[in-house]
Amino acid sequence: MTQSAIFVDAGFLIAVGGTHVAGTSLRSAFRVDYDKLVQGILKRTAEHSGLDVLRVYWYDASKDALFTDEHKRIGLLPDVKVRLGRISYNGEQKGVDLKLGLDLVGVARNRAASVAFLMSGDDDLAEAVEEAQDLGMKVVLVGLDNPNHRLGVTSVAEHLALRVDSIITLPTDLIEECFTKTVAEQPRPTPAVAVLPPAPAPAPAAPSGPRPSDMAARPAPPRGRIILPAPPRQHRSEAHLVYSSGGTGPTILPPEDSPLDVAFEVGESVATNWYGTITQGELIELLADRPILPVEIDRVLLKDCAQRIGEYKTDLQGVRRALREAFWTKLDQLI
Repeated sequence: MTQSAIFVDAGFLIAVGGTHVAGTSLRSAFRVDYDKLVQGILKRTAEHSGLDVLRVYWYDASKDALFTDEHKRIGLLPDVKVRLGRISYNGEQKGVDLKLGLDLVGVARNRAASVAFLMSGDDDLAEAVEEAQDLGMKVVLVGLDNPNHRLGVTSVAEHLALRVDSIITLPTDLIEECFTKTVAEQPRPTPAVAVLPPAPAPAPAAPSGPRPSDMAARPAPPRGRIILPAPPRQHRSEAHLVYSSGGTGPTILPPEDSPLDVAFEVGESVATNWYGTITQGELIELLADRPILPVEIDRVLLKDCAQRIGEYKTDLQGVRRALREAFWTKLDQLI
């Protein structure tokens, strides 16, 4: 059959597009014009192959694999079929790559399309790509142009890039037209206080004379507000000694352009974008659990950092600590 099929890993596409426009993959930091985006993808792939399209397969994840309002709007677009995996308790997508790989091989086996355009960067799809190729299908990788990367595209695993038949890129103009940053340059002012309930009625007077425990006790903070001190921060121009989780010994990171410098930049960016999109209640809830971060924020920190320094370096414990420290430090400055 001389037609094409398009397979879109929405998590990948939205992450690279959002990072390009807003500087982070945090979904609340930008909005997407999906109609214009799909039309742009159709136009770009048609220019490359000259073939009619069977359909666009759109893969994403949601709680219990149920359609959200956003997924419904995408699914109602012409020639778009939405396929959903689940989001696990720790914020990870489950079943998305499996569905995409099975559909890719199934379309190839049924000879429903002769060319597949794949928008993903996950090396777990490499085997499905080779299976589809063995069945006679050409597989073309579609990425976001990145002339500074050795592969020429953003956030694509080399293992996957080496197995596709060719690589094409989406125009940068299309991404900038379809993705709009929603965070103000100056975050909205939010008081860094949590209001306490009224003080209870005074207890009966204690026997006269101080007790040792009273003398050692620290004075209680004033009612009505909680002051949140900023944690200490490392100086970013210093070199740091960190240990990898694999136990291979210490690694000395250079003082300039080091993974720790990138981690501090990413942590600050995510904090700024998150702060500019939340409510007062969400802020108080986050501060109540400090220093623990919600899994969705922690996942964005690691994902955004990995896009810049690679998965291996992001696994360094020093980098992960720097990400979280920078997030909290920047948030303290904002509030």
